[in-house]
Amino acid sequence: MNAATEISSELRALSDSAQAANLSRFFKCGKGDYGEGDLFLGVRVPDTRSIVKRYWKGAATEDVDLLTRSPYHEERLAGFLTLVELYTHEKKKKRDADPETLVNFYLSIMDRGNNWDLVDLVAPKILGDYLLAHPHLQPLLFQLSSSGNLWKERVSIVATLPIIKSGDFSLTLDLATLLAPHPHDLIHKATGWMLREVGKKNQRTLQNFLDRHCTELSRTTLSYATERLEERRRISYRLQLNEAITTRLTGKAPAHIPMTRKVSSIKPVKKNSNTQKK
Repeated sequence: MNAATEISSELRALSDSAQAANLSRFFKCGKGDYGEGDLFLGVRVPDTRSIVKRYWKGAATEDVDLLTRSPYHEERLAGFLTLVELYTHEKKKKRDADPETLVNFYLSIMDRGNNWDLVDLVAPKILGDYLLAHPHLQPLLFQLSSSGNLWKERVSIVATLPIIKSGDFSLTLDLATLLAPHPHDLIHKATGWMLREVGKKNQRTLQNFLDRHCTELSRTTLSYATERLEERRRISYRLQLNEAITTRLTGKAPAHIPMTRKVSSIKPVKKNSNTQKK
């Protein structure tokens, strides 16, 4: 019995119809929603991870291929998590290993990661990690950001997480600017999340970006990006955005002092430990 069959069998043994219904609602699988038509077994993510941990060593890309073709969300998740394990193992080999083949395989099956968790739990750990080590390939993310595919577009911004953590913010900020007018809330949330990560590493860089671009962002992106900032500064950016939206809708410029003048008068920000949103 191959690893894919073993993993699938264990997942199905844990199926729970009530939990499946809950997950279907949580991942917006109703008619017209972004996850429309997705099916669930009703298995919790920690259980899926535990099963993958037991079987990934006997797995190959063929097993990942089989699992990620499944109509069931948890089996696709298991396939992607198996690929993460294979990629991480390849990197840790004592010989000089370049997991390029696994990265290319991920790119070839990326379309099957058709919900936000199938992006967020995988893209940074495979594509983002690889691009950190191969910066000349980072323009690939700009191609994904303009692909017209919601999930590839989310990959483009979320994959920058390891690059942010390395202290390099330029790619994320460029992508955030390009994705600012995107119509979908899932892109707004992902962009705001990555901007917040920039702020965690360097708050001044985030504030400089927001000073220039906060009026171009969605309310959701701005809310996520400013979550860890001082309340007065969050309010200031929000008011700037609201004024800009009003101006675009009415064609009338605000009559009072621009908020950019007020931002410069705010005292230095104190760090806080607010919980990260996804």
